[in-house]
Amino acid sequence: MKLNDIRDNEGARKGRIRVGRGIGSGKGKTGGRGQKGQKSRSGVAIKGFEGGQMPLHMRLPKRGFNNPFGKDYAEVNLGTVQKLVDDKKLDAKKDIDHAALKAAGVARGGKDGVRLLGKGEIKSKLTFKVAGASKAAVAAVEKAGGKVEQTAAKKEKASAE
Repeated sequence: MKLNDIRDNEGARKGRIRVGRGIGSGKGKTGGRGQKGQKSRSGVAIKGFEGGQMPLHMRLPKRGFNNPFGKDYAEVNLGTVQKLVDDKKLDAKKDIDHAALKAAGVARGGKDGVRLLGKGEIKSKLTFKVAGASKAAVAAVEKAGGKVEQTAAKKEKASAE
């Protein structure tokens, strides 16, 4: 057997049907569209139309809210960071920021930066430069001898005067 002898099995690839090319083809005259009516005409796109009845997507209740001012953080857990340090994918001596975590492949997305969360345990002494961190994460990092520098502006609580 040679490379130039290789062929698909008979019937493995089906040729496309040329619609509207004479009655002998079996798909001539009306071209498989049946007789008359809106759908036999060209330029018809009636995806969600139900003949004037209220369409399903409008009948169903809508829920939720999409906050246009909401922040998009990539969330990273401490356990994941510790695993990366153990696997030598993160340098423990350098600051760990969004770029370093992205290069290690854990901070996907997050156009507003990284938020550090406290799941898992951390043993290494690390310095973080992140947009935000949970109280548990900050406590765990400081307990291990590291520190967390948060860059995102914190909201001031309105004092009742």
